[in-house]
Amino acid sequence: MDLVVNGHKTYCYTGGKPFDAAKPTVVFIHGVLNDHSVWILQSRWFAHHGWNVLALDLPGHCRSEGPPPASVEEAAQFVIALLDAAGIEKAALAGHSFGSLIALEAAARAPQRVTHLALVGTAYPMKVSPALLDGALNDPQRAIDMVNSFSHSMLAPPPSTLGPGTWLYGGSRALMRRVLASNREANVFHIGFKACNDYGGGEAAMAAVQCPVLFLLGKSDQMTPPRATQALLAKARGARMVHVAAGHALMSEAPDQVLFALRDFLAG
Repeated sequence: MDLVVNGHKTYCYTGGKPFDAAKPTVVFIHGVLNDHSVWILQSRWFAHHGWNVLALDLPGHCRSEGPPPASVEEAAQFVIALLDAAGIEKAALAGHSFGSLIALEAAARAPQRVTHLALVGTAYPMKVSPALLDGALNDPQRAIDMVNSFSHSMLAPPPSTLGPGTWLYGGSRALMRRVLASNREANVFHIGFKACNDYGGGEAAMAAVQCPVLFLLGKSDQMTPPRATQALLAKARGARMVHVAAGHALMSEAPDQVLFALRDFLAG
């Protein structure tokens, strides 16, 4: 499904079901150098169980046009504009990594429009190592290899991800290379990492959030380790915490556990 947001075409995957703004809606927001496909299992399940699903490609990524957001704040405003373009008054937001910061900031800026906030593989501050920032800018293929090494805790996922024999490292590397190549005018890798690194509004944003919050974290996450959520937890009101046996790539390494955690959270 294509929407026009801020004058540019934005692609949203609807999970194989027609878009219906009358249904309860969940918006899935991907992380750096990813796209809507990282939510494939979760988005399809919700779409086939009574939910309206919008799993977006951020601007400048893959099938979405426009300049990539240079900050978390800019990306959050885009998400709010997306709700306007879709005619959705209220929605649940689920964001992974960079996407979790975007969802957090959007929930703070439009608290009356966000019913639930799921922060998947999150941390605050979400500092990026100088080596990864430099690699993303000057040697992105090497940086992709580094991120894949840090993001995974297993070689092959459970069958419910993409089928037996799926190679997580190879699949993730191919996706990241494809997303990077999708924009010849801007380095979405470095822009996204810099936005994560520069974001300083997390605690203030969490204090402004009025909806239920889920922290969904990988026990073996090296990119956003669970201990790095303490600043946000201290500001969250009655947050729910779920840990799964996975690294940073939780949606592919623990697909069922992530789905069940989101299902139970959004049912409340």
